[in-house]
Amino acid sequence: MTEKKLSTTNQMNNWINGKITPPLSNRYTPLTSPIDSSIIGHVALSSKSDVNDAVAAAKAAFPAWRDMTIKARAEIMMNFHRLVKEHARELAELIVKENGKNITEALADIAKGNETVEYACSLPQLATGSILRVSSSVTCQDRRVPLGVVASVVPFNFPFMVPMWTLPIALVMGNTMILKPSEKVPATMGRVLDLLEEAGVPAGVCNFVQGGGEVVEALIDHEDVSAITFVGSSPVASIVSTRCHTHHKRCTALGGAKNHLIALPDCHIEDTARDIVISAMGCAGQRCMAASVLIIVGDGSLQQKLLKKVVEVAGRIEPGVGPRQMGPVISPDSLEKIRGYIWRAREGGAEILLDGLPWVTTAGGGVGNWIGPTVIKHKSSDDTAMKEEIFGPVLSVYYASSWEEAIQIENSNPFGNAACVYTSNGGYADWFTDRFRASMLGVNIGIPVPREPFSFGGLYGTLSMYGDMDITGDGAIEFFTNRLKITSKWGGIASSGVSTGPIDHADFSGRM
Repeated sequence: MTEKKLSTTNQMNNWINGKITPPLSNRYTPLTSPIDSSIIGHVALSSKSDVNDAVAAAKAAFPAWRDMTIKARAEIMMNFHRLVKEHARELAELIVKENGKNITEALADIAKGNETVEYACSLPQLATGSILRVSSSVTCQDRRVPLGVVASVVPFNFPFMVPMWTLPIALVMGNTMILKPSEKVPATMGRVLDLLEEAGVPAGVCNFVQGGGEVVEALIDHEDVSAITFVGSSPVASIVSTRCHTHHKRCTALGGAKNHLIALPDCHIEDTARDIVISAMGCAGQRCMAASVLIIVGDGSLQQKLLKKVVEVAGRIEPGVGPRQMGPVISPDSLEKIRGYIWRAREGGAEILLDGLPWVTTAGGGVGNWIGPTVIKHKSSDDTAMKEEIFGPVLSVYYASSWEEAIQIENSNPFGNAACVYTSNGGYADWFTDRFRASMLGVNIGIPVPREPFSFGGLYGTLSMYGDMDITGDGAIEFFTNRLKITSKWGGIASSGVSTGPIDHADFSGRM
């Protein structure tokens, strides 16, 4: 299978109907390493015609895949789960190369994604439907059936985990899929497709189309694509959701975040500081669950003690892709955006307690997209960096005088992804979790990611969540299936005049 590996060639092509397929336009864009700015490959820029070919392959493969038993599909996914574990280091090294995560984070990306694969393997026991005799002669039941061809548009920040939020559940439930990875990180999923084929996924069941916005638009508009999932920025998530619903198409579109952590006077200083830094600086801050704003409630001495510890812990982080180091951000554009927020905060009177800007010229020998951990103490909760998504290793800090002020600041932000409170008191925790304006809440944990069977998704009505349903766990089962409701009546044999007495099988001998 070596000759098939999309991840081992300089050109990252499409994978359609079990074959490497160059774009019909023959257009490519450079794939640049965030670590040292070197060109590590070229990514196909596909068009509507390429999407049409991929959808046709998925549509043709759907009937046979749908007609397999769910247990047979789950058995293939079990093979894939095993292969992912066997190739975890190889996949992690691809993530380091194209995304810039440190190796520990990359291995965690693989492990977390494979947890959802494991969950998908249990779907034969979880998606059984229900049946009930509702009267003496009438029975009602429901049955889940796949939608058909579905598509998943995934971001750069978790090259393995986020695709696994959708792909294994969609496939085990009987759908066929078109995956559109980020053009910034195509190699990891290219290798994954090799493993899916090795696991036994038939040609056409899972297809892979490279490219940019033209591919996304073509997938949304295609009449044979029944549903779209999207993870990315809020402006694009809004566009994707609106366009899908214009076509009466099922959609889940996850947007950005501005997650608030609130530390109360009774929090454990050492543990809280360490957890805050992990949340804010892990994966170079490039995750929708990262801490963005720390609000410290209490007297001046407590506030200063906790903040001093946060700066101390964050200041020990070194640049690099080894364990316990912090890698670069994904692109020069991201780097410039983050630098802009830091500069504007300083000019606006905020205090830069830990400045990551020196990494720009020192880390990586001045090449790559390096910026260090940054901690900014704000005088006003209306500062731009306190309100907008930065998506980098920047933590904004604000001192609040009361619980009410802290919750008002959190509630007033337009996002609704995650929020956390640090406290030693369960009653205090309940007060905040009852009032947070977010969907995924933490108590003494700054990255409150739900684990299967609980589903992942922000709060509806905010900039973090558009569309119809959550994206993992039981939410994904619902998203990727239609529920048939069947009502049966079997009570009319006697009233139709047919004898209900003993049957003489000789009467049927001439008909058998």
